Amino acid sequence: MKAAVCNEFGKPLVIEEVDLSPPGKGQVKVRFAATAVCHSDIHDIKGELGGKPPFLGGHESAGYVEEVGEGVTAYKTGDSVVVTLISNCGNCYYCNTGMPHLCMNKFRPNPEVLLRNKQGEPLRAMGGVGGFAEYGVVGESQIVHVPEDMPMASVSLMACGVITGFGAVVNRAQVRPKDSVVVIGIGGVGINAIQGAAISGAYPIIAVDLLDNKLEAALKFGATHTVQADQDDAIDVVRQLTSGRGANYVFIMVGSVPALRQGFSMAGSRGMTVIVGLPPVKDMLTISPMEFIASEKVMTGGFMGSTNLRVDIPYLVMLYQTGRLKLDELITNRYPLEKINEAIESVEKGEAIRNVIVFE
Repeated sequence: MKAAVCNEFGKPLVIEEVDLSPPGKGQVKVRFAATAVCHSDIHDIKGELGGKPPFLGGHESAGYVEEVGEGVTAYKTGDSVVVTLISNCGNCYYCNTGMPHLCMNKFRPNPEVLLRNKQGEPLRAMGGVGGFAEYGVVGESQIVHVPEDMPMASVSLMACGVITGFGAVVNRAQVRPKDSVVVIGIGGVGINAIQGAAISGAYPIIAVDLLDNKLEAALKFGATHTVQADQDDAIDVVRQLTSGRGANYVFIMVGSVPALRQGFSMAGSRGMTVIVGLPPVKDMLTISPMEFIASEKVMTGGFMGSTNLRVDIPYLVMLYQTGRLKLDELITNRYPLEKINEAIESVEKGEAIRNVIVFE
């Protein structure tokens, strides 16, 4: 099968033939229909998240079940599914208390080598998906049924960008009507945090970014105000828009320590700053404990939107089907696998909300 492989950090991906093992116990083989380009893929390609090449990227995917392994009973050949990097064992403390996204075994490496290049070298499938290929083998817990009539390019967005942004607001922070929200970084994840805030009844919803085109897009997805991140008085502007108090919730959707620092300053007393964007692993944030004590501020993380796939994906599908959640509008361009490097370059330049690699 064809795949876009990263053989060297910082270099263009190479389209080559790779070998894929059949699904084992509890696994499902999927024929990918679409895989979106997430900024995390770019971090991987640059070597900013650790690991080493060669590897196969892509984790925001949708497709059709091709074959099921031993013990898989919930899926059959031909089923339409969203394919995510969220895997869970179903047995640990977090799985049993309704938080499968925090599964204690979610990062346990698969002892089997599922992918090899033509030289026989093992290929890691990033996120346990490897969606920049025609086929993939994933765990049963990583997929969820979706309606057959949904456009698969739109379905793929629910695998990461939508659930991460929307879920950070709705699940992790549990934003309520009338809460004030700031979203810093209006990419594919940030725009969905805007949608989550709008559906939650938040006001004001303030989008913060460096690029005018991103701020204009934010208004179309539910933002009530926009602020240029690099203007000298950005923090003061947010405070003015929140009656002088600062925001109840600030969501950091870019992997930037300066953005973290700026966002924390935009939060009011008892305000929560949620870190979602992935900075390089070597970056550190320095902050005085005194900044937490008198203000009672909270700074926390948000992993994959605190998503419970079996609950949240059907809910998002319902919102989409009733016209409340925009998915089709998130797609900037579609590319064949052979033009994946063009799709990645466009994302890096800030030209796209989401570019999608399509296989059909």
